Amino acid sequence: PSVYLRPRPALVSSCSPASAQPAADGMVRRVAVIGAGPSGLVSIKSCLEEGLEPVCFESSDAIGGMWRFKEKPEPGRASIYRSLVVNTSKEMMCFSDFPFPAHFPNYMQSSRLLEYYCLYAEHFQLLPHIRFQTTVLSVKQRPDFSRSGQWEVLTVDREGQEESFVFDGVLVCTGHYTQPALPLGDFPGIATFEGQHFHGWEYKDPDKFRGKRVMVVGMGNSGGDIAVEMSRVAEQTFLSTRKGAWVVSRASDRGMPLDMTKISRIVGFLTEWLPACLVNWLWERTLNQKYDHSMYGLQSQQRVLKQRPLINDDLPCRILLGALVMKPHVREFRGSSVVFEDGTVEDGIDAVVFCTGYKYSFPFLPASLFAPPGQQLALYKHLFPPALQPPTLAVVGLFQASGPIMPIAEMQVRWATRVIAGLNKLPTEETMLKDIECETKRMERRYTAKLAPLQVDYIPYLDSLAAQIGARPSLMGLLLRDPRLGLSVLLGPCTPYQYRL
Repeated sequence: PSVYLRPRPALVSSCSPASAQPAADGMVRRVAVIGAGPSGLVSIKSCLEEGLEPVCFESSDAIGGMWRFKEKPEPGRASIYRSLVVNTSKEMMCFSDFPFPAHFPNYMQSSRLLEYYCLYAEHFQLLPHIRFQTTVLSVKQRPDFSRSGQWEVLTVDREGQEESFVFDGVLVCTGHYTQPALPLGDFPGIATFEGQHFHGWEYKDPDKFRGKRVMVVGMGNSGGDIAVEMSRVAEQTFLSTRKGAWVVSRASDRGMPLDMTKISRIVGFLTEWLPACLVNWLWERTLNQKYDHSMYGLQSQQRVLKQRPLINDDLPCRILLGALVMKPHVREFRGSSVVFEDGTVEDGIDAVVFCTGYKYSFPFLPASLFAPPGQQLALYKHLFPPALQPPTLAVVGLFQASGPIMPIAEMQVRWATRVIAGLNKLPTEETMLKDIECETKRMERRYTAKLAPLQVDYIPYLDSLAAQIGARPSLMGLLLRDPRLGLSVLLGPCTPYQYRL
């Protein structure tokens, strides 16, 4: 619908090597794109639009990244379960110049989303720029880096043949769902557990758990999905949570997709300017009116604005049916029994799935990018290492947001490619470090410590990136020139199309 600023197909831009323009200094700069998932694909396209020559290295045999389902998980790669349905709707999660086909559903399984990315790659002629079954072993600065900004990239193909390349820029698009975090040391007695235990990264479907007693540890979106799916076939399913969660459904007011009603500029303004205690009370009251979170064993220890919600349509119903039982955090394992912090014990547990998150890892990057050594990778605007001069490397997608991921990743690479092409400049290292420190402290006040380092506020962060390339919509200008359009931007959902106005 036009109210959502959905562009007509004729307005979708086209991009190919022939249409690319030279970089600012007239030189054609080669850029290595590591990974051919969604972030990698939009990086290739953005490179071409800015007159850069991209070469994408993809370790698998096809595009799609984590959205390409595989029967068995592969080390060093993201892995999804067969039934996965995305938590963001199609009008909110598409690339800004390539809407989903009209016949695609609002919420999609991974196969449909993969189909969209294949259509995107075909439309913008991206496949010729990808080297499949090629793994990046290392990315190193050349001896004259301070002058040239160039990188030496070492790769290995499926035949074991190593090859070295020189690039003027690097875009890292490998994501941060490849290394499961499995803190078994936090679970006393796990070595005595007689059943099967594994990370949710390995989970594919519930078939082998039919008729068994299973437990899921961790209540993020994956933990909720897996627990609900297992409860349909298992004898009994338990979901253990340390801090609880605020549960919301994909369908919101008047049956509209959740993100289309909650992610808007007007909602953002109200959330920012109204007292936090009032906003928390209003949201929590609304959620508890649907079902009392405390009565269901879901009660969160955090206020609703301090953590990301759990998006799940079926969890409360499975609890009502008794197929899924909520439990507190695990105190210890004793053989096939599990003791919980409230003193209750469940015997005869056959399997435990740990949905305990992920840790990011970039083993091919120079250790010097991590400052201080061994600590988190601090990035300016969650994109650029501040100590790197000239700024010819960017890490795309290393953030968490309460909203669609791909519009942010697209905006990141629209800016990053302009920086690499010499069309945009970054502030001084001192300014960038101060910005990182201030933003980290602000997020630590807003969110739990675990979320703070990677968390961004969806619309403000998008706007801050868009401002760098002149793509931030001017509300005042739109209201004056086209009041109907301006009101749609202000009051309607913040779709990616707004950043092509």
